[in-house]
Amino acid sequence: MRDLQEVIRLVVLEKKDIVLSVVFGFLAGISAVGLFASSGYLISKAALMPPLYALTVLIAFLKLFGFARALGRYAERYFSHRATFTILSNLRLAFYKKLEPHAPRIFQKYRSGDLLARIVGDVESLQNFFLRVYYPPVVVVIIFLGTIVFTSIFSISIAVVLLLGLALTGLFIPAWYAVKQRKLGNQVREARGSLSTDATEFLYGFRDLKIYQQLKQKEKELEQSSENYLREQERDGMQMLASHSWNTFVTLVVSWGVLALGAFLTAKGDLNGLFLAMLVMISLTVFENVTPMAVLPGHLEDSKRASTRLFSVVDEEHKEQGVQLIDTNKAPSFRWDHVNYRFPNDKRMVLKDVSLSIPSGSKTAVVGASGSGKSTLLQMMLKFQSSESGDLLINGESIDWIDEESIWENSNVVLQENHFFYGTVRDNLLLVNDDLSDKTLKDALTKVALDIDLDHPVFEKGENLSGGERQRLAFARALLKGKPLWLLDEPTSSVDALTEKKMYDHLFNQAERDTLVLISHRLTGLDQMDQIVVMDHGEVVESGTYEELIQRQGYFYQMKEIEKSILL
Repeated sequence: MRDLQEVIRLVVLEKKDIVLSVVFGFLAGISAVGLFASSGYLISKAALMPPLYALTVLIAFLKLFGFARALGRYAERYFSHRATFTILSNLRLAFYKKLEPHAPRIFQKYRSGDLLARIVGDVESLQNFFLRVYYPPVVVVIIFLGTIVFTSIFSISIAVVLLLGLALTGLFIPAWYAVKQRKLGNQVREARGSLSTDATEFLYGFRDLKIYQQLKQKEKELEQSSENYLREQERDGMQMLASHSWNTFVTLVVSWGVLALGAFLTAKGDLNGLFLAMLVMISLTVFENVTPMAVLPGHLEDSKRASTRLFSVVDEEHKEQGVQLIDTNKAPSFRWDHVNYRFPNDKRMVLKDVSLSIPSGSKTAVVGASGSGKSTLLQMMLKFQSSESGDLLINGESIDWIDEESIWENSNVVLQENHFFYGTVRDNLLLVNDDLSDKTLKDALTKVALDIDLDHPVFEKGENLSGGERQRLAFARALLKGKPLWLLDEPTSSVDALTEKKMYDHLFNQAERDTLVLISHRLTGLDQMDQIVVMDHGEVVESGTYEELIQRQGYFYQMKEIEKSILL
């Protein structure tokens, strides 16, 4: 319910359109009642052969009500839908603002297909909240109150019957089906998320499925997900249809009741028979406004589940955001104090009691076997991950108090997987700064030995570039940014040794006074580092300079000997 309150907060921002929707909705509804009421009265009056002027006045009222009904309905649709589109825009913007700071961590908890289903499907579902849940009950109540007051002038008994009909169709039946709808749970939305996830994996993994001859099996899983989604949609639709059918049945019973009661009162002389047709027509028309109440329970539960699924993504990630900024006048320092970390829903500890210091302006290499926690260490420095226990300090301050945007802004980062946007080489380099000249861009490409034209096309994710070209393009982007913190995760794993040496020469020359952290499997060229940190199974097993670790003949020495034997 708390998530739905966030949606309501965004809805009430459109106060003007909401008020206009209610006003014109009431005008359309009450005009329809007036149209049919005057029609019934005209039929009865015409049977008595009144003067022509009396019929003319009644016909004029009919045309007035017809025009008012059309105008009110058009204006009500216009303002309500304008409000809905604006609300959806506000909702997407609010969700994005909450999601953006957590984007680096979000894919560890949610599969991309499920995220797509939430961001697109659940947001679209919430368009029904205003149109089908928020303002229709207000319009229905106002119209019914006005109609009942008018009817009571002619017969209190018939007014009471209409009031009971309103209670049944507008309150009890919707409440009953709201309970039943709640029992269905989250099946439709979960089924849609599963279908979206399976479809995404099928498309992304089509090549591998084809290679390993598992395409038919995945197709069956996709078909099963599709069938489950259709089945849940059918159940949900049947529930709404049943609610609508019961509402229609009750309204017809009420109209028959008004007719029978009116005939009885007319026979007793308590009601002028001239008004009987009018009252029956009123009972038939006024309940048309209750039709939205039949589908209200379904849309209400749908909106609750959609808002919960949508905002649960960011609520689970919500933490108090840091407000302090990194001092840009000096290279930052880092210190880990007994830090432990594990991935969500994973029992295995990735980092175990890590204590480590990286002084300002130092050059640190972190080495170790695959899965030893090296990349996680770097991700924590970027605030992509938060420690389970222990403290990570930047310039002596807890990273929890540091604004993550400030960290990213002052870092030159090359990760194992770097994203490249569809466009050209120039477009992807200008992500650093739009004002960079072509000469500056070419110089950066020269430093990384990437002989490629700035106008060379780059496909989505750099699919038309080799692994080495992608790494060098990312490296060039980092060189162009030129901030005082360098965080490099296997930046040259797909590059030959000669090119790697050239790239590192330019790196160490540019980062002479900066803080540099290099994650690497290769052990060559590490003699330039101020310290080398060796990790194994999430623990720091040893650290020191290159010479100290070689003399110690520990874990690093053994790794170095193995590398020598392989190269020889």
